[in-house]
Amino acid sequence: MRGMAVWALVLLSGCKKEVEVIPGNQAPDYAGVPTVVTENYVNRLFIDLLGREPLDVEMTAEVNALESASLSMASREALVSKLMTSTAYLADDSSYTNKYYMRQYELYKARFLEGVSDEVIDGFIGNAEQQALADSLGGNTAGLNAANSELGRLRALKRGRTDYRDHLIAITEVMRRMVLNSVYDEINMNSFNYVNATFDNLMMRYPTNAEFATGYGMVDSNSPGVLFGQSGQNKGEYAAIMAGSMGSLEGLVRWCYVTFMGREPNSYETYTAMNSFTQDLDLQKLQRTILTTDEYANIP
Repeated sequence: MRGMAVWALVLLSGCKKEVEVIPGNQAPDYAGVPTVVTENYVNRLFIDLLGREPLDVEMTAEVNALESASLSMASREALVSKLMTSTAYLADDSSYTNKYYMRQYELYKARFLEGVSDEVIDGFIGNAEQQALADSLGGNTAGLNAANSELGRLRALKRGRTDYRDHLIAITEVMRRMVLNSVYDEINMNSFNYVNATFDNLMMRYPTNAEFATGYGMVDSNSPGVLFGQSGQNKGEYAAIMAGSMGSLEGLVRWCYVTFMGREPNSYETYTAMNSFTQDLDLQKLQRTILTTDEYANIP
């Protein structure tokens, strides 16, 4: 009997579950991060998202909130979301969300339109209105239609900020408007330059010979063609195909990393971002992912 008891004890001890410890898997400890690092993080967020530094009262409040939460990921996400979405009234008769979308609009204009001011765009609108009036008075129906079409594109371009802010359009439509207007045409004169510029601006690369030939035919002579699996036969359809393409979405991912991190994303970052972005087109979620990283916050 005594032998059986010893054997049972051996069996029980052999079945005891061992705790597996994975090295390097502990949650980061941010308790020792200097306050100056947190302040620099808050300052950088305000500049990147709103185009200005935080006021003293904003700095104090946001640093306290982050440090009281030990710089947790949730506290960083809360701050970034606040700067993107808060509609609370500010002393300058605006709000964080309005400033955020204004900042985005200015960044898009810098990317596509050499940073032209809205006053310059208003000048183009005025010229198109005068041309439409002249064509109307002169009985030039074709000219009137062309002038009204361009007038609509320019007004849509300028309205892009508020339409995007109010969730009336997706980011792909913002990009389409950026490359389909007479301001963009003047910067990139003639069809040859236009096709190369749209690839460079939207996809951050130049077209292959086959892509260029198809795109040039659509833009320059209304020739039907298939580009990235989509059919088109004029400049407007070409711009829509380009702005909505996978290459353009990847271009946005790369642009966000270059803009906020000062570097290109690696292959894993690109794959992870694209896996989500191609499904929801949520540029703000993509930006939150970047802006809450330790690398962006410069946390050692």
